[in-house]
Amino acid sequence: MLHRREFLAAALAVGSGLGSAPAFAQSDGYPKRTIRLIVPFAAGGGVDVFARLLAEKIKEKNGVTIVVENRGGANGAIGGTVVATAEPDGYTLLFSAMTHTMAKQVMKSPPYDPLTDFTPVARVGEAPMLLVMSPKLPFTTITEVVADARKQPDKWVFATAALGAPGHLATVAFNKLAGLNLTIAPYRGTAPGLTDVAAGHVQLMIDPVLALLPMARSGHVKALAVTAAKRAALAPEIPTAAESGMPGLEQATWYGVWGPKNLPAPVVAWLNQACNAAVTDLGTSGRLADLGIEPVTGTPEAFARYIVDDVRKNSELLKSVNFEPV
Repeated sequence: MLHRREFLAAALAVGSGLGSAPAFAQSDGYPKRTIRLIVPFAAGGGVDVFARLLAEKIKEKNGVTIVVENRGGANGAIGGTVVATAEPDGYTLLFSAMTHTMAKQVMKSPPYDPLTDFTPVARVGEAPMLLVMSPKLPFTTITEVVADARKQPDKWVFATAALGAPGHLATVAFNKLAGLNLTIAPYRGTAPGLTDVAAGHVQLMIDPVLALLPMARSGHVKALAVTAAKRAALAPEIPTAAESGMPGLEQATWYGVWGPKNLPAPVVAWLNQACNAAVTDLGTSGRLADLGIEPVTGTPEAFARYIVDDVRKNSELLKSVNFEPV
């Protein structure tokens, strides 16, 4: 189902020429013109902010212009399709979160296969997520929320930015760990869901720290826990899920760059090195820490293996709760 062999074979074939590829790419003149970096979500969200930081840093270090384009909608599939159908020349790339890799698990008829119709370039960061609650409710811990939800489950609804998004998977894990089946309402992005949590129309939401922390600190929503083994450096005042009453709720999001299928190995190599260098600089300067993001560097082959393992793990989670694609 995951096309593991085909996906890894293609990724490793791309990586087989990486040793000499950068010099070839440079002599061949790549990049010769502006690169489009497609973000399949609305401007202003966590994915968009990170994409723009990365594009700015790559431009600073390499003198190449990267224009970020927001193509939101359809669980990220609109922006994904732009890249999947682009020429594999390195001038149209995708910057997305792990949501991208789960298209076949959450959509009945996705327009592409995220594992075989794209070339993994680089995984560039990861971040914990935050569980927030409507400020209209009196509870302060997960323990209290679960106790009340068991008594009156119909009064509790989770918002999620998109099906297959990290927050959606963390919400599924929450339900499973709590022994509950609370309603999960998908929204078109983080902002509208968060607005409904703040207004009390829905009660809970899990999404990356970057996206939710400003509303939590302003008091518009109430922060209950971070979904990590340790407290987030960006928000050390917020307890972990285990400290708040739910051991085992440890879900993170991650971010990456992809190209279309059959992206040439020299181009992949140049982009991978550019991404690694940019992320390293952003990590050293503290720009990523300010967003609650841990920098990640590595090879395209390592990214390909990571994707397969992550999709397998998350597919098993969805299967365990009998989730049906929509």
